[in-house]
Amino acid sequence: MPLISHHAAVVFLIAAVTGFLSGGLAHAAGQPWPMAVVAGLGAAGCALPAGHRLIGG
Repeated sequence: MPLISHHAAVVFLIAAVTGFLSGGLAHAAGQPWPMAVVAGLGAAGCALPAGHRLIGG
């Protein structure tokens, strides 16, 4: 029996990619690292329910 379902793994993957991209773009735009991390975490947090709804769980 798997630890998490395939649906949950895909949703977490979408959130992680969104967070990394958001944080990287924030840093590339001139934000310091701490602010870029906060932006990435915020984007990942918002992407979790959006990804869950998008995939249809």
